Amino acid sequence: MSSKIEYTKPASLIPYSVNFKQSESEMSLSEHLEELRQRAFWSIGALIVSVIVCLVSVKTIVKVLQEPAIGIKFLQFAPGEYFFASLKVATYSGILISSPFIIYQIILFILPGMTRNERKTILPITLSSLMLFVLGLIFGYALIAPAALNFFINYGSEVVEPFWSFEQYFEFIIVLLFSTAIAFQLPIVQVMLGLLKVVSGKTMVSIWRYVILGSTIIGAVLTPSVDPLTQIIMSSIVLVLYFGGAGIVLLIDKSRENITYESKI
Repeated sequence: MSSKIEYTKPASLIPYSVNFKQSESEMSLSEHLEELRQRAFWSIGALIVSVIVCLVSVKTIVKVLQEPAIGIKFLQFAPGEYFFASLKVATYSGILISSPFIIYQIILFILPGMTRNERKTILPITLSSLMLFVLGLIFGYALIAPAALNFFINYGSEVVEPFWSFEQYFEFIIVLLFSTAIAFQLPIVQVMLGLLKVVSGKTMVSIWRYVILGSTIIGAVLTPSVDPLTQIIMSSIVLVLYFGGAGIVLLIDKSRENITYESKI
């Protein structure tokens, strides 16, 4: 068995335009592994740099995270609590900032080994996934987090003073933001299932009763708080995302049927 594989040779860091038909060349297994090493090196380097930058400006990031908690005073209940919480903030922020670059490096590594149709599919799906993830973070920060926090503040305002541990608050807000961002990936999962012909758009629409029940459960699971308003908002968003994804799959199915019909003529 030959140790040669078909692959594109460049392993550059800077974006470039590639003509896959003209640039495909035989690449040895050692060269293939060398490119993988370079991609991993740049990805890890980007992650480390991002974490360091976030650590330097961690106070600014902390103030941004505290913004939804209006009127709350944060306390440090243990020695070094704020310090270790700051390290977590910087690490999560660094991962978030460097993730587009890391995904870009992964795509550059696997793209030349794909077929033309696979390339046409993977790029739009990846970009859409990143956009939806960012929209989920923004939505969680701007709407869901304030709604949840206001519920907790107002619920016990006549009984207790709102003094919170920053570390516990940070863990709460991070879970809330990332849960919302993950929920926004639902249309991507649906589109992939539709493209793989696992589930059709009509089937996705026909099970709407189960979807409503499932969205209620998902809203309760993904929401780190127990207030009904936040869970209702999350469940509603899951429903909108689901039926939006089902609509896209219906369009894909319709386009596929038209292509099949034209090929028979």
